[in-house]
Parts: sequence; C-alpha cells; structure tokens
Amino acid sequence: MKSLLTTAKSFVTNLLLWSSFIAGLVASTASGAVLDGTAKTAATFTGIAVSLLTGSRIAKKPRIKAFLSKRSTLWFLFLFNGGVAAFCYLSMDGVKGIATAVGMGLVSLGAAGGLLTARRAPVVKTTAQEPWA
Repeated sequence: MKSLLTTAKSFVTNLLLWSSFIAGLVASTASGAVLDGTAKTAATFTGIAVSLLTGSRIAKKPRIKAFLSKRSTLWFLFLFNGGVAAFCYLSMDGVKGIATAVGMGLVSLGAAGGLLTARRAPVVKTTAQEPWA
C-alpha cells in the first residue's frame, strides 16, 4: 500500500504535468488573440514545445500507454487524422493547409505503424507443460 506522502507526491506531479500540457496547448493556439508580432511567434512556439514535452511524458504513463496501444484507438487515430489531413489539404489554401495536412498525416502514419507493429507481434500462449516436453 502506498504511503500518504507517495500518493500526494504522485497527485501533485500529475497535476503539474497535465496543467503544463494544457497551458502549452492554450499558448500555442490562443496566443494570436492576445499578442502580435514576435511575441505571438515566441508564445506559439514555446507553447508547442511545452505541450510536446509534457505530452510525451504523459504518453509514457502505463494507463495512457495501454489506451494508446489498443487496436480500436489506433484505428480511430489512423482514420480520423487521415481524413482530417485530406480535408485540410483540399479545403485550406497555401502553406497553412499543407502544414496542417502534413502534421495530421504524420499522426495518422504513426497510428498505422502501431497497427502494423501490433499485427506482427507474436501471441504467446501459456499452456500447461506437456509431460513429454
């Protein structure tokens, strides 16, 4: 059983991690409404870096990792992000449309890679030992 101090430390760590992730997302998407020029660009890229770093830490947690490894989740990520990539490429003009399509396409390809990796993984069955083995 975990001690109270260990539980509190884990709670505070998770709270800071998720708060940093959400703050990074907000900074990367909403900085244009508040800032202009160089400050907007700096806030956007800083928010992207913070959300990427904290998101990768969150994805390594056992419960999140198990969820992201499920076939149904991978299929959803593959199809949804592939569809959004195609839609953005066809409906948005210029560099923004291409950049959005590339980003969403990379997520879709990552999910496809996870599906292929899971397909190739050997299934290990545990059976009772045969008397002659």
